[in-house]
Amino acid sequence: MARRHKGGHEHHEEHPDERWLLTYADMITLLLALFIVLFAMGDVDPGKSEPLAKSVRDALNGKILPGGQGIAATGGQTDTSKLQQSAPSPSLQEALSTAATTGAMSGKQEQQDLEQIKQRIDSAAADKKLQSKVQTKLTKDGLMIRLMSDDFLFDSGSATLKSGSAPILRRTAQLLRLDGRHAIRVSGHTDDVPVHGQYPSNWELSTARASAVVRALARYRVAPARMEAVGKSYLAPVASNSSASGRSKNRRVEILIPRQAAAPAADSSA
Repeated sequence: MARRHKGGHEHHEEHPDERWLLTYADMITLLLALFIVLFAMGDVDPGKSEPLAKSVRDALNGKILPGGQGIAATGGQTDTSKLQQSAPSPSLQEALSTAATTGAMSGKQEQQDLEQIKQRIDSAAADKKLQSKVQTKLTKDGLMIRLMSDDFLFDSGSATLKSGSAPILRRTAQLLRLDGRHAIRVSGHTDDVPVHGQYPSNWELSTARASAVVRALARYRVAPARMEAVGKSYLAPVASNSSASGRSKNRRVEILIPRQAAAPAADSSA
């Protein structure tokens, strides 16, 4: 005899095997919808398709959608070179023109400023008869001031500045202070002959020499925050290390005043 629960209702257990019916019903519904869509696509009623095509033409001709004529004129073209393109608004054209002019003027003004610094350093070197020891050059990167080490900045193997370099360093610092807006990158360079004594290698020697020049410029009141010192050892030669004259040219300290704007097309070098 079947047992009854309180309340007089019999307990019927659900069969978990019947849950697949839901998935099956969903699949049948999707297939039915697919067949209806395929049937509708294959059975075209000319009487209904023509009004639809007319509505699309009206929209593209601007009768319904604004700008539809531009869509109709360009949307069916496959040659992108013939696509219509509306001109920028006058305000946008003016802004673009002003930005381009400002950038060009900035580059020209910076070029003039760097040329002026170059001329003044060249003049100071000529007054001290140091043209062979102090060289300047305008490049696409900025103004390069090259100070030769031999018999001018340092003794061999030393990073202590010689007293004879003080006047030109003081004048250079004065011009750098007047400029005020450019960074200053000081790099030390050596030849490839191994060093002995205080410095274990040319890396340490070149770095110490660059640092010595930075300290001197700081003493002459160039803002330390503008400057950086780096040693390049013998890895950036300007001449061959196979001769004594070439090695002498490679022993140098370079002060770069980097450009902030692009160099003008007619950049000058000296």
